Amino acid sequence: MGLVEDQVVIVTGAAKGIGKAYCEGLAREGARVIAADLADCSDVASAVEKLGSEAVAVKADVSDAASTENMARVAVERFGRIDALVNNAAFYMAVTHGPMEDVPLDEWDLCFNVNVKGPWLCSRAVVPPMKAQGSGKIVNIASMTVNDGTPGFPHYVASKAAIWGLTRSLAKELGPAGIAVNTLTPDYIPHDEEYAAQQPQVDEIITSKRAFRRTMEPEDMVGTLLYLVSPLSDFVTGQNVWVNGGSGFH
Repeated sequence: MGLVEDQVVIVTGAAKGIGKAYCEGLAREGARVIAADLADCSDVASAVEKLGSEAVAVKADVSDAASTENMARVAVERFGRIDALVNNAAFYMAVTHGPMEDVPLDEWDLCFNVNVKGPWLCSRAVVPPMKAQGSGKIVNIASMTVNDGTPGFPHYVASKAAIWGLTRSLAKELGPAGIAVNTLTPDYIPHDEEYAAQQPQVDEIITSKRAFRRTMEPEDMVGTLLYLVSPLSDFVTGQNVWVNGGSGFH
């Protein structure tokens, strides 16, 4: 039996990188996966099925209420329940880097629509079936840039700071319904080669500050995610779990 055997887990931003790693890690532990993204997730669904589990690929815009509601409806229609939601989708790769006055106004709004409104809308969509079954896990993904106060893209950092607050508020509100809400905060993971090539020194600088002095991989996030969606964390809510190889402590 896997840690999350037969559980139904929605992962947003699932088409590649960290989201894909989450889907495959969940599948290895027996979860049935809803792989959701604006991009095509059919390859991810196939990978999950090759690991011996079930998967559905869903096109979803997390900033659109109707789209998130459809995502939840697909999960319930296919599997009858929703046990966990992983709010992984984010606007990050295309974010403007530079002085705060150079951030385009529409990009600020886009960043918050995807990174903050998105997790709220997705949570809003899955809460009714979770309440009906009396249990559920929601994992919001933040960023170590919040703790570090990383300059150069304040809209992204501010949006991820909002996730810490959203998690705490939802944990208090949804706890009586048996729903746990936690934040998972990763350090920099250069999973996209094109993006990493634009920031050639970033990984070296961050790696030098870690207790474990190596590049962080998407798979480094999977074990902690499994803990947060599994029965092992049934009395854990409102928490912010850092996975950073020892680059910072709290």
